Amino acid sequence: MDDKEKVIEAFRSSEDPLNAKKVSEISGVEKKEVDKIMKELKKDETIVSPKRCYWTLAEK
Repeated sequence: MDDKEKVIEAFRSSEDPLNAKKVSEISGVEKKEVDKIMKELKKDETIVSPKRCYWTLAEK
């Protein structure tokens, strides 16, 4: 499982929106790397923000 999959799995496993620090804690991926991956996920709209600085998987 690569880091991107770990980050997506962290979002799947949580019922609440997460910030990058929390995603890093859950996934075990370094926060700097989480920030980079989340930037990609935001760009392709895999994650959306229900409130400032917190993200969740987009409904698909």
